[in-house]
Amino acid sequence: MSDKTKGDDGPVVIKKYANRRLYNTQTSSYVTLDHLAAMVKEGTEFEVQDARTGEDITRSVLTQIIFEEEAKGQNLLPIKFLRQLIRFYGDSLQAFVPGYLDMSMDSFTKNQGAMRDRIAEAMGGGNQMVENLTRQNLAMFEKAMAMFTPFAPGRGREEERKSPAGGEDIADLKEEMEAMRRQLAELAGKK
Repeated sequence: MSDKTKGDDGPVVIKKYANRRLYNTQTSSYVTLDHLAAMVKEGTEFEVQDARTGEDITRSVLTQIIFEEEAKGQNLLPIKFLRQLIRFYGDSLQAFVPGYLDMSMDSFTKNQGAMRDRIAEAMGGGNQMVENLTRQNLAMFEKAMAMFTPFAPGRGREEERKSPAGGEDIADLKEEMEAMRRQLAELAGKK
């Protein structure tokens, strides 16, 4: 399905009222967070606006959907990942994280689809294999995030030696990242 409903000029507008009710202006009906989650899964593009101010609050509503799913036991985000993500708030590299995460998730999504297709062809579905490959992909994603945060507390020399990239590559990367941090700190200090 496309990102937009056929015939629409833009995303579906959802109004959020002070009583926390969500109103779909396209269907003229009240919706729930579960409805919005289904819209995301269908690929329907939408924007949530505060009904009083018109402010775009899509990000906070999507975050709320993730929170609700996690509370239901749909633990998709590992604790280690959440902690690493929180560490980036206020960090000099904070501006780079959204683009990196977008790129990583796009790549992950493309690979997921290809893996599902291959498994479906080879085994007629094989749900257990898909789950195992999903776990492996998530582990690779965590490792990628760990590589992106080489200065995070708890990453010592022992972990570098275990790295598939090798300690020298990581040491070089650390030096480059530290130089970038210093430059960003200098630029931030000049403003």
